Formats: sequence, structure tokens, C-alpha cells
Amino acid sequence: MKKVEAIIKPFKLDDVREALAQAGVSGITVTEVKGFGRQKGHSEMYRGAEYNVDFLPKIKMEIVIEDALLDRVIEAIMQTAQTGKIGDGKIFVVDVERVIRIRTGEENEDAV
Repeated sequence: MKKVEAIIKPFKLDDVREALAQAGVSGITVTEVKGFGRQKGHSEMYRGAEYNVDFLPKIKMEIVIEDALLDRVIEAIMQTAQTGKIGDGKIFVVDVERVIRIRTGEENEDAV
């Protein structure tokens, strides 16, 4: 099994969620996060004073899937989250050793 973590722009969430559902994903965890990479921050004006915004709002999606879905999930995220501009985000893929559904005790693929 794999865990896919995707950092995307907030306005792309609904499109990515729909694409993942079509790719066969049955569950997603979404968190509102802040961060920066090459995009860095930006300056804004507030009450006549300029200040730097160091961390930009992003969405972090976490998806645990069976290995067979990995390429479809990555492709779905890439196609729907990409704007072609800096700050589109990143995708991280890590191995998952074990998953347990707390309610039933099911494990691994049965728990996902």
C-alpha cells in the first residue's frame, strides 16, 4: 500500500477530489495548511502599511491506496491541480506497512 500526500492550491480542491473519486479513491483526508517553497511569500498592504506574508495557504491531501491505483491517482492529481504557475504544489509517495480500521479490526487493503 502507498500513502500519497499532495500539497495543492486551495481553489483546486473540488476538482482534484472529483478526479480522485473517478480514479477509484474511496477516502481522503484534507487539511488546511500554510507553507512556502520556491514561490516564497508575497507583500500585502494593510491599513497603509506593507507587510510580508511568509506562509501561503495550501491544502494537504492524504490518501492511502493499494499499489495498483498509484499511477492513476498521481495522474489525476497532476492533471487537475496543475495551473502552470509557480506554487502548484508537490506530491509525495511513501510506503504504508499496516492499516487497521479501529471499528472493525480489519487490516490493510480491507481497512482502506
